[in-house]
Amino acid sequence: MEKIVISGGKPLCGRVKVSGAKNASLPLMAASILSDEPLVLHNIPKLSDITLMAELLTHHGVHISYDAATQAYTFAALSIIDTTAPYEIVSKMRASIVVLGPMLARCGEATVSLPGGCAIGTRPVNMHIDGLRALGATVSIENGYIHAKAPKEGLVGTTIILPFATVTGTENILMAAVLARGQTIIKNAAKEPEVCDLAKCLVKMGAHVEGIGTDTLVISGRTHLNGATHHVIPDRIEAATYAIAGAITYGDIILEGVVFDDLLAFWDSLLKAGVTVEKVESENAAISSVTAHAEHRRDEATNFLQFGVGIRVPAEIKGVDIMTEPYPGFPTDAQAQFMALMTRCDGAAMITETVFENRFMHVSELCRMCANITIHNTSALVRGVDQLVGATVMATDLRASVSLVLAGLAAKGETTIQRVYHIDRGYERIEQKLQTCGAMIERVR
Repeated sequence: MEKIVISGGKPLCGRVKVSGAKNASLPLMAASILSDEPLVLHNIPKLSDITLMAELLTHHGVHISYDAATQAYTFAALSIIDTTAPYEIVSKMRASIVVLGPMLARCGEATVSLPGGCAIGTRPVNMHIDGLRALGATVSIENGYIHAKAPKEGLVGTTIILPFATVTGTENILMAAVLARGQTIIKNAAKEPEVCDLAKCLVKMGAHVEGIGTDTLVISGRTHLNGATHHVIPDRIEAATYAIAGAITYGDIILEGVVFDDLLAFWDSLLKAGVTVEKVESENAAISSVTAHAEHRRDEATNFLQFGVGIRVPAEIKGVDIMTEPYPGFPTDAQAQFMALMTRCDGAAMITETVFENRFMHVSELCRMCANITIHNTSALVRGVDQLVGATVMATDLRASVSLVLAGLAAKGETTIQRVYHIDRGYERIEQKLQTCGAMIERVR
């Protein structure tokens, strides 16, 4: 089994190009089911989760091709040959559930295995099911599979109030609603940038969606969607991760291709920790320092790579309390990474997790590296230490695993991280990107 070995303690300096967002790419790929015309997607990262989704879509009959010259994937769902998403694929990746809504909308039926994925807590699919039932579908769960069937005349628009702003639930209901008859209103919809990216792509495909970026989506159903070309947004969690890589090593990192607005709460916390954050536009010049509430218009997809963010730590790292929240709050997917940073703070920090109940599995492994962390129910008290020390640690999920990489970059001596297949689910070429900034990191068997 592969391992990652890091010789830490060296400041990282250099530029890192942020890849396309995994959590945006997966539902966008599933959206190809909605049309019999090709959907062309640019900026899809090369990750194991992407490979699994491609395998699932191929199983359903979607033809997938890649153009090396343009680095674009084309998804052509001329016909759907199988409406069942099997356990063998879905059990490996929770996001596979996003084929449920589009499959039901286009084919009138869908059978999807109950999903698997990272063991970071209970993530029930009841809101997906309740939303589809509200649209008129008959849904049952039998033998570990969700069986959904639309009425003979098709799904019918309605008003759906989500009890929680679920991301994949919003995406599933949204994709089902774009082909439903009449108007659908989704209240308390998730506002994450990845949901917005999906909605914008659906509009390009001919869907009528209002309220993008708000907690109320209004969808006027269409009988048919066309093909489209779309550029996947940059991965805000990858950007946050490499920002912390620069900060935790007291380095100087420039992140290329970042949508600044997508991480306002995160930048705010970094600023409070004493980290310098600068927007950069060219290869050499920082155009302005930013504050926690700086206004910055979102750049169009074609301009993503023209902008970046510079990260450096001029002095000490200060302890900062954070609480994870749905967007636009501090992202739960950056909590483990921020905790790694706080192990080096001057003082202490309280980190409270409100989204997933089992997302502190990295704590015991960080403590193996001499971190001082105490868990109190849904909060972790992190007391900064003078020096992390390298150790052999084990990855337990995607974000926990990368927090160990960050700790290893800052630690004295050698850190060996086992079960790194978790990292490959969400980070494209992580060793190479860190190596370009001077990290002594390699993957070994």
